[in-house]
Parts: sequence; structure tokens; C-alpha cells
Amino acid sequence: MRTAQVVAQTPHFVIHTVECADDHARWSKPELTVATQIILVRRGRFRVSSRGGEVMVDPTVGYLHGPGEEERFSHPAGGDSCTSITFTAGALIDDLWPDPFGGSPMSPAVLVDPQLELAHRLLPRSLDDPGFGGAEAVLDLLTLALRGRGGAPHRHGPGRAGLAERAREAIVSVEPQAADLVGLARLLETSPSHLSRTFRHHIGMTVSRYRNRVRVSHALAAIEAGETDLAALAFSLGFSDQAHFSRVMRDELGHTPGRVRTLLAA
Repeated sequence: MRTAQVVAQTPHFVIHTVECADDHARWSKPELTVATQIILVRRGRFRVSSRGGEVMVDPTVGYLHGPGEEERFSHPAGGDSCTSITFTAGALIDDLWPDPFGGSPMSPAVLVDPQLELAHRLLPRSLDDPGFGGAEAVLDLLTLALRGRGGAPHRHGPGRAGLAERAREAIVSVEPQAADLVGLARLLETSPSHLSRTFRHHIGMTVSRYRNRVRVSHALAAIEAGETDLAALAFSLGFSDQAHFSRVMRDELGHTPGRVRTLLAA
């Protein structure tokens, strides 16, 4: 038996946690994939048959497949727990690897080194903000995964400081098109990965971290001006919920929004 739960969904990717309780050595019936997808294991192991080969998948080996491929599975070792990232639009994966398969018989296996395993296990921490933090985390994870296949593209150096400054201005101005990393990249006529690495190089932090810095600034101004409805404030600033708002405020300031309100009212 296999169950899947959506943990993050954006116009560009969907992340599921998949729990499988099967315990059988026989191959399952063939399944046809419908999108580009990467699967990384948190616990357990199983076998997958795809692209004319078989791979034993476990926390040290994941796999990547494209749309229209046939797969079969067997679970000779019992249950397992995985993370599945499905790319629902090409912007993220096409940016890093425009033709990841190219009709070649390359194995679907992805070698999971310690950096990739850590990025995988840290991924849930970024999913409160799938537009920026989640997208950047997925880009980083995908880059590490493609490197693990021996086919990751060369990552060029950072772009000009002007691109980072234009991104910063769009975030500060709360441009509607800058609601997520892909939208911001489209607004600036560049790619998400190029924008992400250029911003980090010139501004000194990720796009997600800077966006949170700006949101905290806006929150401080609103609270100082007398805003008392913290749930409404969290929503207006683009946080997923009040708990997310509180975590970011605590990380950035060392205080919750309620405590900040008390301090500013003193």
C-alpha cells in the first residue's frame, strides 16, 4: 500500500511525502510517468525498473525520470519513506538542465552524497515559503542531484550587480510579479538559478532571506503604527500563516510579533 501527502505545491513544482508499506519481491504492474520527477529516500529501500535498467534505491541513491517513461517497482525489504518532487512547469528544471534525458539510455540513478542528503532532510524547513525559500531550496537540491548523475551543467559565475539591485528593488516595492522566485526571474528577464546565485553573491544573502528581511521591516512599521491584528498582518505580508510569521520574526529579531508589539507600545 502506498500513500502520498502533498507538503508543498506551487505553479512550478509539487512536493509529496510518500509512505509505502508494501513487502513483496515481485515487480509491480508498469506505471507511466507524466512529468519530470526526482525521488529521494528518507527511510528504507526498494527497487525500480526504468529506462532498461534496474536500480536499488535507498538514502544513498535516488532516481530521476522524465514524462512518458514506464516504471515498475518491487519492495523486497519492506516499507519505505520518500520525498517526491514533481516539476509541473519547466522553469526550474529546464533552467538547470534543458535536455536531461535526450533520448539516451542513461540510468535513472542519482548518487546521493552527504550534501544532497542533508539538503533533502532540511527541505521541509524551507517549505513555509515555497515561492522563494522553497524554490531556492529545490533549485539547490536539484543542482546537487544532477551533479550526482554526472550530468549537471557547469554553473557559470554570478551576473552583474545591477541584476541583484533590480531584484532588490522589486522585492522592496512589492511588485506583484515578484511573488515567487520564478515570477521575479521572469520579471527581470533572467533564469531562476542565475538570479538566485547572482543575488547571493552581490547582496550577501538568499532572495528568500532578503524578502523576509523586508517583510519584517514592513511588520515593524505596521505594528509601530498601531496594527494589532497579527493574523491579518501575517496574511497581508505574504506569510503562509501566523505561525510562519512568528518564526520569521523570532529568527530575525529574537522576538515574536506579540513581544514586538509590547516593546513598541512601552
